[in-house]
Amino acid sequence: MARDSEVVRLAVIPGDGIGPEVVAATVPALRSALEAEGHRLDVTSYDWGGERYLRQGAAMPADAADLVKRADAVLFGAVGRPDVPEHELVWGLIIGLRQQLDLAVNLRPVRAFPGVPTKVRDTDGVDLVIVRENTEGEYVGAGGAAHAGSGHDLGIEVAVHSRRAIERAAHQAFALAGRRSGHLSLVTKSNAMRYGYPLWDRVVREVGELYPAVRLETVLVDAMAARMIQAPRSLDVLLASNLFGDILSDLAAVLAGGMGMAPSANVLPGADVPGIYEPVHGSAPDIAGKGVANPVACMLSGAMLLDDLGHVGAARRVRDAVAATLRDARHHTADLGGSATTAEVASAVLHTMESQG
Repeated sequence: MARDSEVVRLAVIPGDGIGPEVVAATVPALRSALEAEGHRLDVTSYDWGGERYLRQGAAMPADAADLVKRADAVLFGAVGRPDVPEHELVWGLIIGLRQQLDLAVNLRPVRAFPGVPTKVRDTDGVDLVIVRENTEGEYVGAGGAAHAGSGHDLGIEVAVHSRRAIERAAHQAFALAGRRSGHLSLVTKSNAMRYGYPLWDRVVREVGELYPAVRLETVLVDAMAARMIQAPRSLDVLLASNLFGDILSDLAAVLAGGMGMAPSANVLPGADVPGIYEPVHGSAPDIAGKGVANPVACMLSGAMLLDDLGHVGAARRVRDAVAATLRDARHHTADLGGSATTAEVASAVLHTMESQG
C-alpha cells in the first residue's frame, strides 16, 4: 500500500534508448488515472543509465537503492546503448537494483488484447502470468574466466538455487494461482540437471502442500516452450527459475503481439520495499528517438504498479483505456503492423480515459 493514500511517490528511471519515450507516454496516464480517483502523483526522476556511465563511470550512484526507497514504487524504462558494454549497464543498473532491494519475484503477465494481431494463430483469450525467481540462478553473478586469449578460453557460469529463494517465488505463485484458476505449472529441467532443478521440484511440492486448492503440474522447459505456442490457453500461472522465466516470458510475449505488449514487475512480497515496474522490451537503439516505440508495455507496467499500491480503480482505468485504444488499428504502432507514433498512442489512451470519466 502507498505510504500516503492521497499521494503516490513515484521514482522514475527513464534509462536508455526508447526508455525515456515510453516512460514519458506512461506518466501522464498514471497521473490522470490517480487524479480521477482523487489521488495525486509526485514524480522524482533519476538520470541513471548509459549517459551517466559515460560521464561518471557508473550507471547509477552507490546509494541508488537508498534513494529509490524514499518512493512508493519505481517506473523503469530500459537500459542499454551500443557504445557501452551491455553487461556494464545491465549489471550496473537494473540487475544491481533488483539485488540490492532483494526484489525476489518478477511477475510477467501475458494478455492477448482484442484487435491486436499476433504471429501465432488462435491466441484469443490468452491470459497467463509467469512468476520468475528474480535473484538467483545464472543471474547471481558467480563464476569466472580463465586462459583468456590463449585459444583455450574458459568461461564458468555458476547457477545458484537456494531453498529460501525457491520458497519465496513458490509462495507468490501458489497464492496467485489460488486467486485465478487454481492451476500452477512449475517449469524445470530436472531430467538433465542433477542438483538445482531437482531441488526446485522438491521444494515447490512441499510448498504446494500448504495450498491444497491449487493443482500443481511439473513441465520440462523444452516441453513448455512447445506447449506455450501450441496450447497457450491451457496455461494460467507458470513458476520458473530466473533464466527459464526470462526466456519463456519473451516467447510468451509473442502471444500478445510482441515485446511492446509485455509488462513486468519486480517485487518483494510482504515487505516495505518499492517494486520496480518495467516493460520487458529492451532499449531498442535502432528506433530510439524516432517516436515510433510502442508505449503499451510500459503503460501496463504502470497499471501493475497502481494495483500493487492499492489503487485498483486507477489501474483498471489504465488497462481499460489501453484495451479500448488497441481495438482501433489506427492506434497500432509499427511493431503491431500499424503506423501510429508513440505520442499518438499516448494521446489516444489519455483521451479514452478522460471520456470514460
